[in-house]
Amino acid sequence: MEAYFDNSATTKPSDEVVKAMLEALTIYYGNPSSLHRKGVAVEKLIKTSRKQLAKALGVKDEEIIFTSGGTESNNAAILGTVAAKKRKGNKIITTRIEHPSVLNVFKSLEAKEYEVVYLDVNREGKIDLNQLEQELDAQTILLSIMHVNNEVGTLQPIGEVRKMLERSNSKAIFHVDAVQSFGKLRFNPAKLGIDLLSISGHKVHGPKGIGALYVKKDLQLTPIAYGGGQEIGIRPGTENVPGILGLGAAASTIEEKIEVHISKMDTLRNRLKEGILSEIQDVIINGSINNESAPHILNVSFFGIRGEVLLHMLEQDNIYVSTGSACSSKKSSQSHVLKAMGLTDQEIEGAVRFSFSYENTIEEVDYGLSRLKKHVQELRKIMKR
Repeated sequence: MEAYFDNSATTKPSDEVVKAMLEALTIYYGNPSSLHRKGVAVEKLIKTSRKQLAKALGVKDEEIIFTSGGTESNNAAILGTVAAKKRKGNKIITTRIEHPSVLNVFKSLEAKEYEVVYLDVNREGKIDLNQLEQELDAQTILLSIMHVNNEVGTLQPIGEVRKMLERSNSKAIFHVDAVQSFGKLRFNPAKLGIDLLSISGHKVHGPKGIGALYVKKDLQLTPIAYGGGQEIGIRPGTENVPGILGLGAAASTIEEKIEVHISKMDTLRNRLKEGILSEIQDVIINGSINNESAPHILNVSFFGIRGEVLLHMLEQDNIYVSTGSACSSKKSSQSHVLKAMGLTDQEIEGAVRFSFSYENTIEEVDYGLSRLKKHVQELRKIMKR
């Protein structure tokens, strides 16, 4: 049996997605900017995909900009905002537990003499709203906060943040990295008061190399690249048609079945969590403990072992997990997320992330739990020698 529990790193493309992409590569291969019928046919399909994604998010078609993925969406949102607002102020705010595609952009702006504030988080990975309120001022032009943390699954109070911005009469643009929440939670960017929102295709059973940026209507955003004017000039370049059609197919599935998928992932996560807590000693669950977390992520610290060693032992049984973000897992440094949450070195060293999809099964979870229990016991015996 194979049990793939690394869906926060990437997901297997669905059959519908593969079919849409194959048709784009073999039938609808025209350039959407061409005036002949092959180009016009592809342009219509892109419009359909844009409509599918907009429907899944509950926004207008024209508010969707296709990108190469979550990283580009985050970069375009942040850099495009500071460029557009550079005469309004130079203060920008984010959190200490953001994805590298946000944190590294903020660090680059800090080097360019922007005033950067990194919000602290508590043991559960939640931001301090009081700290945010104290930091907001007339010079603040951008606030970037992820919706769901990719390592521990903690859900940030996005709605409360918007209310705080309104109470403070802040003109700051509100950007949300929703790469780990799109398809895992039911939400509407417009109703939450979000100005810019990033998503990625390969986290929702779509293809790699495609993503999108929701840009609130009439919001000014300076392009970070220049070319032929595609995507209303914000993201120029010949469109990635196979990727766009694949993302559209994935979005259509999300819109139709999200409640069922959420329920299933939550059931799987809780089954594994309860099994670990009842059958394996000396463990802690990292993240929120009050249902303020995503249904698909479970981060656990196993005391007395190294998470990386446990990962490779599980791999021998065709069980696939991770020790953190896929974008930083090959680096030797400790998880910046777990460090910001105040975990000890031992807790960080023993941390493993399990992340689920609607394609996982109860049988896979039970198989994973049985092998996990065996390997943890084996490793602890070795460590005691």
